[in-house]
Amino acid sequence: MGDIDGLALTETALDELGIDVTHLRCGYFFTNLLFDLESILAGTLTTAMDVDRPLPWVAPEDIAAVATARSLSSDWYGRHVQAVHGPEDLSFREVAAVLGEALDRSVAVRQVSDDDVRAELRAAGPTPQQVASIVDMTAGIRDGFVPENPREYTTTTPTTLAGWARTRLKAVCDA
Repeated sequence: MGDIDGLALTETALDELGIDVTHLRCGYFFTNLLFDLESILAGTLTTAMDVDRPLPWVAPEDIAAVATARSLSSDWYGRHVQAVHGPEDLSFREVAAVLGEALDRSVAVRQVSDDDVRAELRAAGPTPQQVASIVDMTAGIRDGFVPENPREYTTTTPTTLAGWARTRLKAVCDA
């Protein structure tokens, strides 16, 4: 079972409690880039994803804003699903270009195999189950995952990758 399957099981378990609940279904977090920071600083964004397939990318602070607004609102009850897709869908090739401009350096994108990811993760120390979960999730998204909730006005949030990279990522790189 991968991470996405675990999220689905969590939604089901919460639904069975019979409480008011909002499930947030989010795009690819900008902060996932921090796991590849060393490589990005060396000029390469590495991924096992299809480098030309656009995905919804989202800033964690936008997710927090959506969750906070929903939690503080007294206008909802029951079960609700809210997608949080960020401002636009981006391919990894486009992400590399955005990062290069924001960080004022050349950043190329390089697609690697699942076996490459598996080996790198194993070297970092997670359990075999955690490694399999991450690799399976990546493969699932890469190999035809279609978000259940399409992009629309209510799923689109304001923080752009370029803005996040110029402020948040650049601060980490300059530290």
